[in-house]
Amino acid sequence: MGKALAMLLAGVVGVVLVGWLAIKILAPLLFFLIVGAIVIGGGALLYAKAKRAVAPGTRNHNRIEAARETYRMRNR
Repeated sequence: MGKALAMLLAGVVGVVLVGWLAIKILAPLLFFLIVGAIVIGGGALLYAKAKRAVAPGTRNHNRIEAARETYRMRNR
């Protein structure tokens, strides 16, 4: 009975120790993962907004097309 209790206690201590070590190692990595996800999400949001702003039929798209045509006509 004493040996089983000692093995159980050693197992619990081992799990707690491994968990504590994992938190110490992974906590900074988790911070960088969260910051990286926020940066990537923000970049995707800005990309979508920019893409939508110059979609065909929008004022910006028409302005860019007119400027391109003017440049092409001037440099013939």
